Amino acid sequence: MAFVPFDDRDGWIWFDGAFVPWRDAKTHVLTHGLHYGSSVFEGERMYGGEIFKLTAHSQRLKRSAELLDFDIPYSVAEIDAACKETCEKNGLTDCYIRPVAYLGAEQLSVSSLNSKVHLAIAAWEWPSYFDPEVKKKGIRLEWAKWRRPDPATAPSTAKAGGLYMICTMSKTAAEKRGYADAMMLDWRGYVAEATGANVFFVQNGALHTPRVDHILDGITRQTVIEMAQAKGIEVVIRDILPEELADFSECFLTGSAAEVTPVSEIGDYRFTPGELSLTLMDDYGKLVRGQP
Repeated sequence: MAFVPFDDRDGWIWFDGAFVPWRDAKTHVLTHGLHYGSSVFEGERMYGGEIFKLTAHSQRLKRSAELLDFDIPYSVAEIDAACKETCEKNGLTDCYIRPVAYLGAEQLSVSSLNSKVHLAIAAWEWPSYFDPEVKKKGIRLEWAKWRRPDPATAPSTAKAGGLYMICTMSKTAAEKRGYADAMMLDWRGYVAEATGANVFFVQNGALHTPRVDHILDGITRQTVIEMAQAKGIEVVIRDILPEELADFSECFLTGSAAEVTPVSEIGDYRFTPGELSLTLMDDYGKLVRGQP
């Protein structure tokens, strides 16, 4: 498929309460969010005309903004409605949705007291985050150079643009070396997450996943935990050291973009996508599409 720049597409973007033509949805180069990372966003998927866990995403968007000390001037219900209207306006029923809230160009200094909060919502067709055939075999990850920050140094549980700088650097570096993604440690040296997805491991029929009191608590992660527990699968939420990966038989990532993606390799550690990973991948696919 030919590469199409994101600033040169047909369609409509919801921007501060009104629809504007896609190419006209612009902001100034002196926007506070561009210079100081004062932005928060969400990544959502619509399946068959329904946005999965939409309200949970809108609630998290508002919460992320609050963690950055600004208030989005729309209610959760208004954001929900705008996301639905954006998909409808663009004639989409299966797509990715990106709401983003940021501080504007009214003031360009470290302070943001006089900056206006803007909200934009775009939607576009986007297939599987990872190649479907590769996904079934498990994707390959390397260890990231960068670590997730200490929560005493950054609002680490927010889905904030500035926190993704090291994710961008890590994923780009991994792709240059032929990997699909990178696994990040937290500031203490425990396993944290991939660059845009949470991680699960399988050991003796139980799921093990890192605590999320210092990283993003993914909505897909929450959904997979609920699915596993409904099946009677034990879910252990704990700190995980990198060397413990030798004791795990399976591994998979979860996220709105990644959905449920098996992993075959993290650095020197190897995993075989097995019954538990593949079953949860299939079950999640059925759940988001409303299939029994």
